[in-house]
Amino acid sequence: MNDWTFLIFCGGLVVTGIVACGILLARREARTLDSLRFELLDDLRRTEAQFIAEQKLRPIVRRLNERTQPSRLARVQLALTGAMLCAQPLWTVASDGDWPQWRGPERNGHFIGPAWADRLDTKHLQQTWRMELGPSYSGPIVSGDRVFTTETKDKKFEIVRALDRNTGKELWKTEWEGAISVPFFAKSNGDWLRATPACDGESLFVAGMRDVLVCLDVQTGKERWRVDFVKKLETPAPDFGFVCSPLVDGDAVHVQAGASFLKLNKRTGEIIWRTLEDKGGMWGSVFSSPMIAEIAGRRQLVVQTRQKLAGVDPANGAVLWEQPVEAFRGMNILTPVVEGDIVFTSTYGGKTIGFNVTQAEGKFTVTEAWRHKAQGYMSTPVVIGGVAYNHLKSQRVMAIEVATGRELWTSEKSFGKYWSIVAQGDRILALDERGALHLLKANHQTFDLLDSRKVAEAETWAHLAVAGDQVFIRELNALSVFKWSSVSKAP
Repeated sequence: MNDWTFLIFCGGLVVTGIVACGILLARREARTLDSLRFELLDDLRRTEAQFIAEQKLRPIVRRLNERTQPSRLARVQLALTGAMLCAQPLWTVASDGDWPQWRGPERNGHFIGPAWADRLDTKHLQQTWRMELGPSYSGPIVSGDRVFTTETKDKKFEIVRALDRNTGKELWKTEWEGAISVPFFAKSNGDWLRATPACDGESLFVAGMRDVLVCLDVQTGKERWRVDFVKKLETPAPDFGFVCSPLVDGDAVHVQAGASFLKLNKRTGEIIWRTLEDKGGMWGSVFSSPMIAEIAGRRQLVVQTRQKLAGVDPANGAVLWEQPVEAFRGMNILTPVVEGDIVFTSTYGGKTIGFNVTQAEGKFTVTEAWRHKAQGYMSTPVVIGGVAYNHLKSQRVMAIEVATGRELWTSEKSFGKYWSIVAQGDRILALDERGALHLLKANHQTFDLLDSRKVAEAETWAHLAVAGDQVFIRELNALSVFKWSSVSKAP
């Protein structure tokens, strides 16, 4: 089978609906181009989830690049790209120009796209537009030609807007009645929306504060379905609101809501399974958001509740393992971070801990690999080269080895109460809640701050978004968009 026949064959698979998006990593270093080709065709028939395709495609292309003559490589890369593009009606693959959910395309805070400059001044990062909005702590997300943002209006209504990402022009607006009043000790952080939406290219999934999940049409803003978990499941409303940011995986959307963790059909809103139930209200519900990882050879959902960490089977909701986590008033806030088989968390009133998850004969075991005295708060770290860069309750920044728990350094300087963090290569962008944007170099030896810049006068608790050559910053009462003036391809 020559390369052009291979291309046509791949296209045929897509058109007939056989194309799947799971492409497994090559298992032997010395495989030839032909063996890689047949492995790809075999794996295309064994469908997995969309994000597996994104993660596995890049390593295969890199290996092809190392082993293949340029002329043959170009045709094979065209085949791979063509297959993915033809598959777009079946699923949406996030491009480098998208930031479709909480913490980015792979939900790990990493950006893949044009390399950033080494400075943040106006010569390198220029504001292109700004739009006044109602208050929100919900991070903006970017898909295609539009950016989506939420807001709370008059302490009564919740609003979702789609804006042209390049101009700020409003494309549509949808609103519903749904705001709440949070308890007194959370009042300083407001009553407005907190959860960041998720987008699969066709639908937008928005978490309303009253424990309501709303699915909107991306193009029109028309409501497709909604689930009111308080009414449907007869559970207490969460006193702090719907905080979890939805996670889309294949044909499902996952949320920590309804005093539990749920999997729903993303096209209908039908609940497929429900697990990790709690009491809801003041002491139940959650502050964290789920993610997906392969741990101990098993693809699973990793979930942090107010009391514990858990691994959940995506197919049936079975709890594969669970581990209690100490925190003051259940303030387990950050999204779990996975590196290898270590699950990293850092809690308010607790410690920074690495848990090792193993599997033998289908049974999972969790052990504490290490423990560090530092306490996290709300910031979720990024991991670069096996090192977690974490913003702490002390308002300082710490670099810690995920595998061993060895502290490499802690910054002498303190910053704000919160950082939203995005990494690219050895660069880190961090936005604190005081409107200051910081650019760091990931350095195992010392805290290496390259530049800082004030980008907002109002509070900036929402997670920043980075898409293409743009940086999106949700101030409390506005959305500001910046553009790198000179970028290059990331290494």
